[in-house]
Amino acid sequence: MRNFFQKLGKSLLIPIVALPIAGILYRLTAEDLLDIPLFQAAGVILTQMDALIAIGIAMGLSKTKDKGIPALTGFLAIIVLKEGLALMNPDLNMSVFGGVLAGLIAAFVYNKFKDTKLPNMFAFFSGEKFPITVIIFTMVLVAGLMSLLWPFAQMGIDAFSRTLMDLGAIGVFIFGFLNRFLLPFGLHHVLNTYVYFGLGEYTTSSGEVVTGEITRFLSGDPMAGFFIGGFYITMLFGVPAIALAITKAARYKKQETKTLMSSGAATSVITGITEPIEFTFLFTSPLLYFLHSVYTGLAGAVLYLLHIRHGFSWGAGLIDYIVNLGLSDGGLLILPVGIVFFFLYFFTFYYVIKKRQVAVIGQIEDKVYEAAGEEEKDLELTHNNYRYMAQKMIENLGGKQNILINDNCMTRLRLEIKDMKAVNHSKIKQMGVHGIVEVDDHNLQIIIGSQATIVKKEMDDILDG
Repeated sequence: MRNFFQKLGKSLLIPIVALPIAGILYRLTAEDLLDIPLFQAAGVILTQMDALIAIGIAMGLSKTKDKGIPALTGFLAIIVLKEGLALMNPDLNMSVFGGVLAGLIAAFVYNKFKDTKLPNMFAFFSGEKFPITVIIFTMVLVAGLMSLLWPFAQMGIDAFSRTLMDLGAIGVFIFGFLNRFLLPFGLHHVLNTYVYFGLGEYTTSSGEVVTGEITRFLSGDPMAGFFIGGFYITMLFGVPAIALAITKAARYKKQETKTLMSSGAATSVITGITEPIEFTFLFTSPLLYFLHSVYTGLAGAVLYLLHIRHGFSWGAGLIDYIVNLGLSDGGLLILPVGIVFFFLYFFTFYYVIKKRQVAVIGQIEDKVYEAAGEEEKDLELTHNNYRYMAQKMIENLGGKQNILINDNCMTRLRLEIKDMKAVNHSKIKQMGVHGIVEVDDHNLQIIIGSQATIVKKEMDDILDG
């Protein structure tokens, strides 16, 4: 079940890829900035997240390398569902939940029927094409069923939404805390999807109803931005403070630590991507990561209490902060609040690292690994070593036959292994990875940083060869 939710969380990342350019174009060309009406067309992506989510889930959970037919199956699932609901009850709005449901059903239908063989006269509809036929019939029935059931679910979701929003600072704290706390399990995207694209409703001046913190904020809702504004504190101030604390506390490899931490801090500030820093202490100090989660929730709660709201289209990096400043309330006050949190983060992390001697980079002496081959002792991983690294990775994972599933997220390889005893941990660590985590007896995660996608593709080429 945990593996399923990790895959679901990763699948939800697929449609997120469309948000950066769409959000930036939509915001920069708005009437109060560059005022270029044509480019406002990019905003349609923000209002079609249910369809993008359905496609993403269908692609992510389908058991095939060619994702074209699964993507089409997911698209057909959501449009039939939405049209069926509109015909039965125009007032129903499943929002992103409709996309999740359609995507899950599409993935199931594809995996179940992709190898179906039909009589010769219907051979054209056999194999991968058969799920296309099945999903249309299936979603008609699902739409009819949901027209009866969803009114009750919608009342429950609305109650949860109101409760979360009515909790005020506590609700904001809970969301911020869980956003970080669930990251190691790959489940934070599931929670984010609801808050970003399903929480609350706002009717625009044109009469269109939009949902979700991101969409409502970009559409001018004066009540949106309280749940996501706190992430600017974390990305612009908190993570850089962690990087500085690790650098200042370093006892060994001080220059290497400084270089790595500087790069990770810059990534967080510019893009809002925090994993390069978080993964340096996530698995070695759960206490530090718990504190990080608490501070993230606390940052959002403080901004709420100060009536400061801000939002973003992609992530809480510097670009989004500047571009969307005009839509915020008290956005500039994030800077002094952020400075306070910078020192809170810095002194907390520095003290804990020094006091508890947390095994982060800079605190560990070089280890001599036994039984290492000559070529491995001399190997220095650079950007043009990915092919070699993929070859050695497969070898040290026990060979092709021991790798059942090779997958990845932005910074991790996620592997399903047949025999965990065949995995050579020490040799894998020699290759420059940041960490190895055995999730259970068959699932392994290898932390290698932003190059994970490249290494995964190289490994795929070798595994398919």
